[in-house]
Amino acid sequence: MTFRDASPDDQAIVEALLGRPLAGRFAVVVRRLEEEPVVIENEPHLRDGTPMPTLYWLVDAELYLQVSRLESEGGVHRFEELVDVEELRRAHDEYAQRRRAATVQPDAVAARGGVGGTRVGVKCLHAHLANYLAGSFDPVGALVAEEIDVPALRLINVRE
Repeated sequence: MTFRDASPDDQAIVEALLGRPLAGRFAVVVRRLEEEPVVIENEPHLRDGTPMPTLYWLVDAELYLQVSRLESEGGVHRFEELVDVEELRRAHDEYAQRRRAATVQPDAVAARGGVGGTRVGVKCLHAHLANYLAGSFDPVGALVAEEIDVPALRLINVRE
């Protein structure tokens, strides 16, 4: 995988969405049709070498709020109970493999775990949705996308 840096415009937009500068490199991998960033792909290490476990990060304010509502209503436990344990393990394993493949600082301490930094279960619906929107196999992300009607948003995966 070749890591592409975000453009200066994308950097400014994402930093405004998050309310702070990012400590690592990233690229926009999913956008709205109107070009606004929805999901970013983080380099697996921050600039100072600190491991960054979150490979795909949901930055779209509207989606973030909708997923936060799901989480506040017990969505983490609800979705965890709905998915097959082996499929969830596969999603975590594939996520960890993609993060290893994206690593450009092989001598630095590596992040561990899968989606949301966990090895088992569900920790963060935002991370699962971002992983799914980035085009990865993620049964939890698929359920979240269905619940909040992501297809109606007309998103573009810019990696494809």
